[in-house]
Amino acid sequence: MRIFRKIHSELNWSKRRYFGVILSVFALTYLSSAIYHTHKALPEGLNYSSQLKPTPVQFLADKTYIDAQGQQQLQQQIFDQTLKLIEQAQSTIVLDMFLFNPSHGDSKQQFRPLSQELTDALVNKRKQNPNIEIKFITDPINTVYGGTQSEQYFQLRRAGIDVIETDLTPLRASNPVWSGLWYLCCQGLKNNTETGWLTNPFGNEKITLRSYLNLFNFKANHRKVIVVDTTEGWKAIVSSANPHDGSSRHSNVALLVSGATAVDVLRSERPVAKMSGGDSPVVVFGDLKEPVQTQAQVLTEAAIYNALLALLDGAKAGEQLDLAMFYLSERKTVDALIAAKKRGVKLRILLDPNKDAFGREKNGIPNRQVASELHKAGVDVRWCNTQGEQCHSKMIIKSNTKDSELILGSANFTARNLKNYNLETDLRVLGNRDQQVFVDARQYFDQAWFNLDGRKMSVDYAQYADESKLKYGLYRFMEWSGLSTF
Repeated sequence: MRIFRKIHSELNWSKRRYFGVILSVFALTYLSSAIYHTHKALPEGLNYSSQLKPTPVQFLADKTYIDAQGQQQLQQQIFDQTLKLIEQAQSTIVLDMFLFNPSHGDSKQQFRPLSQELTDALVNKRKQNPNIEIKFITDPINTVYGGTQSEQYFQLRRAGIDVIETDLTPLRASNPVWSGLWYLCCQGLKNNTETGWLTNPFGNEKITLRSYLNLFNFKANHRKVIVVDTTEGWKAIVSSANPHDGSSRHSNVALLVSGATAVDVLRSERPVAKMSGGDSPVVVFGDLKEPVQTQAQVLTEAAIYNALLALLDGAKAGEQLDLAMFYLSERKTVDALIAAKKRGVKLRILLDPNKDAFGREKNGIPNRQVASELHKAGVDVRWCNTQGEQCHSKMIIKSNTKDSELILGSANFTARNLKNYNLETDLRVLGNRDQQVFVDARQYFDQAWFNLDGRKMSVDYAQYADESKLKYGLYRFMEWSGLSTF
């Protein structure tokens, strides 16, 4: 204390000057924290790009549509196939799923209990084969960052299944305005499920302020994959679909791959488990039993972005580009689409209208603002005909008279999903346009675009057109700053 008094006496500063110095130090520290955590090195093994390898690839889809009688119908393949893979597994099952809970918000629709179906399948598999290794990696949003308990976690762990909730702290800050402060004040705060008093945005349980402090970082392990070993070799599904009850009515797409590419999917999960304090899944070599013509590549994080821009920039006049996307907002991607249109590439863009979120109404940002920009540039845009659910597909396919290229998976085309912030997994597939995977992907898109077979799956651009300059400016600010959930 004497030292401080002596310093104070010698400096003879006013209280205002002391306050100014303290405020300046805090501001510098906050700014340094925000910059560092936005650009810090990623854990080793993320931003992964495997080699292109010959791979059998099957296209899967969940379709939600209005039939000729005006009734909503659901046609689902993805989790039916996921459950089949679990049945076929021999010694190993590894899953990495973003949303895994029974919540459905304020929606009054009927939902398929996907989270419990998946839980029961894994528990039953463990009972049938007590020696099977099952690792379930998921995102902490399912317990609202430690503020609630998960019945599904409890059932899995009681069966001896390893549940790894992803540690998001090592990931970069996509919302540096908040994260710059959070890393200084709050990252070490332990959460609990007993003292909640605030409204839960995802369910009925009360949550703590600490849950919200973590939520505002807007970080996520957004991957959606399963890898198993079967008597026919390794198989994996990379998808846009979540095992989440509230998402069970969504339209989604997925790819089923085998052999070495399935092993590459497994390999891409090792760094996620490691950074979260879990044991790494065992990686073994995967062979193909027969030659195939399609090639596939596993992409995670910004590797998806690089492949996407290469696809768009390489599109030539007369080629066809079809994009089906839940969120489209990343600026270089939007600019590349417009540039492709100017080069004579034929574009069709199918977007979710961003109006529904589990019973709550959204304001259309960012898709309606991006669609306005694309429409003015002469790009053909249509909207999915959603009726409370979401058009949650995330895929782009390029075709010419001979070849096709497809990128599909968990990643929305936004800065958060493409620029090394979220954890994401996509597959890139190359081959002859007549290969079945490309035929099926184009058929999925064409059916939605043209409302084929009496199925009302899309509507004209004019139905959700929004030319508001204020909302466009808000979208640009949200995309630039990270102050958004997209």
